[in-house]
Amino acid sequence: MESLVKFVQDEFVTRKDFPDFSAGDTITVYYEIKEGNKTRTQFFRGVVLQRRGTGSSETFTIRKMSGSIGVERIFPVNLPALQKVEVNKKGSVRRARIFYFRGLTGKKARIKERRF
Repeated sequence: MESLVKFVQDEFVTRKDFPDFSAGDTITVYYEIKEGNKTRTQFFRGVVLQRRGTGSSETFTIRKMSGSIGVERIFPVNLPALQKVEVNKKGSVRRARIFYFRGLTGKKARIKERRF
């Protein structure tokens, strides 16, 4: 049964080619929003907290600060509304999931930049 699900995902789900990014990177995600019969493109720029899952069920979580309030959003990789992903900065972190980042404020919330 599991191989059948994997076969269907590989055959019928279209893969989008996004640049490589991981936890600690600052990225901008452009996605389409439908309001009534109008569509517009909106972007969400923040730090990647995690990537989880494989194949068509892969998701990534982004956190940004909106004023003094932290806003997190989870994006599925195969979301049809996703238009493009830009990597703005590569971050140097030691973990694959940086949930400790939620509790940091001020200078401690900075991530060291990795050259690429």
